[in-house]
Amino acid sequence: MTARFTKKTIIITGASAGVGAACARAFAAQKANLVLVARGQEGLDLIKQELSTQTKVLTVAMDVADTEQCLALFAKAEQEFGTVDVLVNNAGMHSRGNLDTISPADVGAMVDINLRAPLMLSCAAIPYLRRAGGGGIVMVGSLAGMAPLQGAATYSATKSGLRAFAYALADEMRGTGIHVGVVSPGPIDTGFIMDEIDNVEDIVFSQPMSSADEVADAVLRIAAGDKLEIAMPAASGRMVNLGYLFPWLRRYLRPKLYAMGRKNKEKYRKIKE
Repeated sequence: MTARFTKKTIIITGASAGVGAACARAFAAQKANLVLVARGQEGLDLIKQELSTQTKVLTVAMDVADTEQCLALFAKAEQEFGTVDVLVNNAGMHSRGNLDTISPADVGAMVDINLRAPLMLSCAAIPYLRRAGGGGIVMVGSLAGMAPLQGAATYSATKSGLRAFAYALADEMRGTGIHVGVVSPGPIDTGFIMDEIDNVEDIVFSQPMSSADEVADAVLRIAAGDKLEIAMPAASGRMVNLGYLFPWLRRYLRPKLYAMGRKNKEKYRKIKE
């Protein structure tokens, strides 16, 4: 990809590890100005130390569910770098298991972090992007947002809502120079899954694993306006779409997918060990 983001200011939430850190590296390689957001300062300090030799980096330790902190974030980024050009809504939370095994507080936290925060941040970003003459808003969604996922009802619901929001906002922003889209990956080889492998739904591992770098490449393409949605892997996206259109097919295939996932999980667990 050509360097389309040189000297552009990129805000990335959940930027201290996993996909967020991979996005930071990908934008840094294009000499973009980075505003990296996460809850913990320690992780942000590490990624800043890594990337500061390549580009300018501002770190902001904050709670993306806090409205006042979100509003202050954009003002701080514009003050530091002059513009805000891209928002990457990557921060996420997944409390795993059937709904009756999860606390109501965790359900609320998932809704706040996975859905409320990116909607609020996107709304706050628009005036800044307009002042910059255009830009991009990217949602990091999930294949779980393309069809209901048993064992992850709240996570699936939040990612489905995020996907619907991306499509609707893309239509609202059409012709303004602000590109909006969503990356919908399946399982990703990051700590988000691998550190909790025993708690991850078996069916998740029935799909091929993407790398964080592959997801980051897709994020850059969405930010540049190349696509409205990128499902990863593409074949998994097509299968999930079929499962959404034909629920009976999803239910019929579920036992087979769970069996395949259990087998693959054992392979990943041995590699991890």
